[in-house]
Amino acid sequence: MQTWPVQDAKARFSELLDACITNGPQMVTRRGNETAVLITVDAWKRLQASAIPSLKQLLLADDARDDLLIPSRGNAQRRNAPELE
Repeated sequence: MQTWPVQDAKARFSELLDACITNGPQMVTRRGNETAVLITVDAWKRLQASAIPSLKQLLLADDARDDLLIPSRGNAQRRNAPELE
């Protein structure tokens, strides 16, 4: 994966985009820190599809129903509104 400082990525965005399409994901850094990755739409769609479980997967999963943190009802405390002057 090629790394692009943000200044170069901004100045040469078309080249960055072409590199993404032909060579795969491209890393963008800011002040030497990895900040973002440019990927193709097809790669993004594959990632999204694999990241979201289907309803069937959720219902059939062993841990799908017992790890829910559901707060008890009726214990909410209201904040007092600030007085208007």
